[in-house]
Amino acid sequence: MNVRRSAAVLAAVAVIGAATPAAADTTPSPSQALPSALYGDGDPQYDGVWRQSLALLAQHTVGVEPPKAAVDWLTGQQCADGSFAPYRADTATACDAKTMVDTNQTAAAVQALAALGGHDDVTEKAVGWLKSVQNKDGGWGYTAGGASDTNSTSVVVGALAAAGEKPAEVKKDGKSPYDALLTLALPCEGDGAGAFAFQPDKKGELVANADATAAGVIGSLGAGLAAGPGKGGSGEAACEKAGDPEQAAANGAAYLTDALAENGHLTSALAGAEDQPDYGNTADAVVALAAQGAGEQAAKSLTWLEKNAAGWAAQSGPAAYAQLIFAAHATGADPRDFGGTDLVKRLGATGPAAEKTLKAKADEKKEKEESDSGLGVWWFVGVCLVAGIGIGFLISGRRKRQP
Repeated sequence: MNVRRSAAVLAAVAVIGAATPAAADTTPSPSQALPSALYGDGDPQYDGVWRQSLALLAQHTVGVEPPKAAVDWLTGQQCADGSFAPYRADTATACDAKTMVDTNQTAAAVQALAALGGHDDVTEKAVGWLKSVQNKDGGWGYTAGGASDTNSTSVVVGALAAAGEKPAEVKKDGKSPYDALLTLALPCEGDGAGAFAFQPDKKGELVANADATAAGVIGSLGAGLAAGPGKGGSGEAACEKAGDPEQAAANGAAYLTDALAENGHLTSALAGAEDQPDYGNTADAVVALAAQGAGEQAAKSLTWLEKNAAGWAAQSGPAAYAQLIFAAHATGADPRDFGGTDLVKRLGATGPAAEKTLKAKADEKKEKEESDSGLGVWWFVGVCLVAGIGIGFLISGRRKRQP
């Protein structure tokens, strides 16, 4: 659910477009100059809001206050109805039917802005729009009206939770997003037991998808992109019939554990190309396993990422750095020393100059208070000394006047 999803998202949009005709995308792609407040230097036409949201959320997660300009850029991308498109070069022009808004960008923006705080007006409108495009099965597709998929439904669940909603109570025709996720979870018999499918295939069958499974675990737990470590779970438990989202999450974690067991990472299979490590999906799997409580495998795969993912992140940009920061956060690792790489510094370098860390601001405030307190003490001492000198002169004068 990040930079590695670019191809998958575009494919999903193509599938949706084949089923339900959509308006042409007239969102302008920048020719050269990008907004100085935007993270990354790649074309933001398909992922501008997504990568900005992940960057801001990742910085907040590690105690860094994002630059105000970067936050303002994100809030300024919102359409009047509350939705977000991937990138609007001219925000002075109102969104219309041709503006390709989507649930993923909108939900990611909600998660980031809710974490930062102070943007209730933006997040409330965004959540209102997300509720208005919920499908009858309780889930969400990438675009409004598109068939529900695990990834989109899960990122919206994270947005609802971040905004203070109870996802189980957000229903359409009596169905909640958890109902939709359960219908996309594979049974415990056959190939891919316990995994999640992205969507049913053309024959209506569910096919295991590691990308969707990582998202499905997080969504079934009611967590978000920056999920923290869970308690008491295990990725090694046997798959059991999923009668509730908690069991579906446990089954998905068990599937991911098996998939990661051999070499510590997941693979990406592209037509006509050799299988390659899927760094982004592996990072998401680490977050999912840690959130479920399957810390042992999460730690092993994090170690693999520490040794191998720096080059991928440098090439992929801010969303990739954010993914790795989320993986470190979920497992209790130090993102400032991630296999020798300072992910926080590298992420910050892809955007506008970062503000001081929250800790640095607190320390600065404390130092100022102590300094002011010290000045107060010395001021009091000085007053006393002056008063003492004055009293001394007064007594001396009186003595000289005495006969």
